[in-house]
Amino acid sequence: MYKIYFFIISLLCLFSCQNDSTSSLLDSKTEDHINSLIDDMTIKEKVGQTCQITLDAILKKDTLGVLLEPHEIDQEKLNIALINYNVGSILNVSNHTFSLEKWQNIIDNVQSTASTTNHKIPIIYGVDAIHGATYIKSSTLFPQEIGLAATWDTSHARIMAEITAYETRASGVPWNFSPVLDLGRNPIWSRFFETLGEDVYLAKTMGKSIIKGYQGSANIDKYHVAACLKHFVGYSVPSSGRDRTPALIPNRSLEELHLPAFKEAIDAGALTVMINSGEVNGIPGHANKYLLTDILKDKWGFSGFTVSDWEDFINLHKMAQTDSTLKDAIATAINSGVDMSMVPNNPEYKSYCKLFIELVNEERISETRLDDAVRRILRVKNHLGLLNQTRIPVSNDYSDFGSEEHKKASYNAASESITLLKNKDLLPLSTENKILLIGPTANSLNCLNGAWTHTWQGVDENYNNDYPTIKDVIKDRFAKVNYFEGSKMIMKDGDEHDILSSDLQDAVKSAQFSDVAIVCLGELPSTERPGDILTLDLPQEQQLIVRELSKTGIPIILVLVEGRPKIIREIEPLSDAILQAYLPGDQGANAIADVLLGNVNPSGKLPYTYPRHNGVIMHYDHKKSELLNANTWKDSYYNPQWDFGFGLSYTTFEYSNMKLNSKSINSDNELLVSVDIRNTGNVIGKEVVQLYIRDHYATISPSLKKLKRYTKIELKPSESRTVNFTISSDDLKFYGIENNWIVEEGKFSVIINSLIQDFNFIK
Repeated sequence: MYKIYFFIISLLCLFSCQNDSTSSLLDSKTEDHINSLIDDMTIKEKVGQTCQITLDAILKKDTLGVLLEPHEIDQEKLNIALINYNVGSILNVSNHTFSLEKWQNIIDNVQSTASTTNHKIPIIYGVDAIHGATYIKSSTLFPQEIGLAATWDTSHARIMAEITAYETRASGVPWNFSPVLDLGRNPIWSRFFETLGEDVYLAKTMGKSIIKGYQGSANIDKYHVAACLKHFVGYSVPSSGRDRTPALIPNRSLEELHLPAFKEAIDAGALTVMINSGEVNGIPGHANKYLLTDILKDKWGFSGFTVSDWEDFINLHKMAQTDSTLKDAIATAINSGVDMSMVPNNPEYKSYCKLFIELVNEERISETRLDDAVRRILRVKNHLGLLNQTRIPVSNDYSDFGSEEHKKASYNAASESITLLKNKDLLPLSTENKILLIGPTANSLNCLNGAWTHTWQGVDENYNNDYPTIKDVIKDRFAKVNYFEGSKMIMKDGDEHDILSSDLQDAVKSAQFSDVAIVCLGELPSTERPGDILTLDLPQEQQLIVRELSKTGIPIILVLVEGRPKIIREIEPLSDAILQAYLPGDQGANAIADVLLGNVNPSGKLPYTYPRHNGVIMHYDHKKSELLNANTWKDSYYNPQWDFGFGLSYTTFEYSNMKLNSKSINSDNELLVSVDIRNTGNVIGKEVVQLYIRDHYATISPSLKKLKRYTKIELKPSESRTVNFTISSDDLKFYGIENNWIVEEGKFSVIINSLIQDFNFIK
């Protein structure tokens, strides 16, 4: 009787809390079917649904425990996991990428075995396809998220996600561990390149488009996948800068900076959420009931399921040390609101299942809470069509996999992400220019793609060699090219180690025979803890290339292939042009060459503030109190190398005639803003029109400006266009002293380019 009563109350709460995007998960017929299934399951079967293992746990190994090549499923291990332990989910690849056919065979084998279980519930298989179907051979790889954000065009985010979903689903995998919605506000953090930049509004809008691209609309069809938001919440701003280490985040910063992108994605219908592996204010992400249950599930009405990150139930005991035993850790995480545990390895997953069952029998985890977790998991499986069939066939209806059309979309995103940071009338080049090409990222496809590319760290060239490097394309496009390494990036003791190449002086000598030097600098791919670094300074070995070449007088173009901004303060003055390429993907080399040649007019804008100094990291939305330099008594401390939103073009744009429809606004009306933009140059170009709001005085000290709207437009030479924006009182709100969202009366400004217009908010 109690269970029935609890279910009715829970269901009423879910229906009252839900937003439109999650309503299809909660129709009464589906809930009845799922609840009937749960009522028919044993505790052991329910616990199994909450368990996720990695593919390694069911692959064949030799006597030393090394995976056999080619990888092959060990049917006995698979039977034990799915039939004996009722495991409900499998994730990722083993140590490298597979062919499409290999993937299809794996998924078919897994689902075939699942169809022999008592309730014939299929496995939900998840994979990290974060910039394309990154673990399938011959797939389409896009720029990493930081590059997508640099396009300032949500259509590229949506198209990337649509193609990634299509190609991932071609393998039979219906669930993608993406997007990352952590804000990129600590550039030394190893996963900075996986973010959508430092700004809340940019991350919200780009993230929402990614969700729409992954999941499509209504029920997910065979061309779309379930999205997974990472990593809820505060993962990206550890105090030390190192991965999976503690963060201190005031509640106001959580509300204003770190929660909004997740809330936007939940409202857009995101089906799953992965939890922060670190800790916030001393509370591990997997033990934070306030965030997982009170905010995500109860306040926001999220009706999908949450999944832990790698071994993080174990890490509550082993690393965070908040629980003295593994059994205690399982109870803590489940009772806090984690629904599925990524217990990747064998035999650890067996211990998890056994201990979970004990906890339910001991009533330390209620069966009601267990049912809630399973219900959420089954909802998502049903939404993916996994509960409608006892056997999930792998379809061959994916003729566009790796197609030229998909490659073109990747190229378009890469070409619009590339950001021109400096140009002393050197670019664009002519194909007749004699080129001196040098630098450690010039001949590396790995560096163009970054981590999560065919392998976890993305450094194994055996699985990443199907597309051209910068060297390949430059040699193809220009009449005369001399190539030199200059320096090498090698792995030493698990980290990047830079050394000078023997050909640097030869390069210097050849400068007299070249018109221009293209110097390709950056970093080796890395992510998570292997990507932890001690400094943002670009290695001296790479900077020496620029210094030595500058002595010859040859014009220098820097091409930065990097996942985070490396400090180039000392070599920037020695360079005549600078391109920020980010991690542009398989089509990156072609895009870079086309920008250099002027076939593409660069239109990327920085999605972060590019720091000038290693120890001074300020963001564009800083406060007035951060500006004062007491050595000079000037407001000079905000002095980045380049500002957030900055990016040059081969043409020029003139802003004029900004108008507001009113000099005041209240909660019942909106402010209409218009501005004219004219292409005053000689070539067609794209411009990102950025609207910022300044609140002049507030009871919580305000930032000097915050991004509130943007749009990307294309103009022919001499063409003008009027761009219109609408601002409401919601855009003026901040998280107030009483811990709620408020807007106060007073003076505000609209800022577009160098134009400023004031208005007042009146209650």
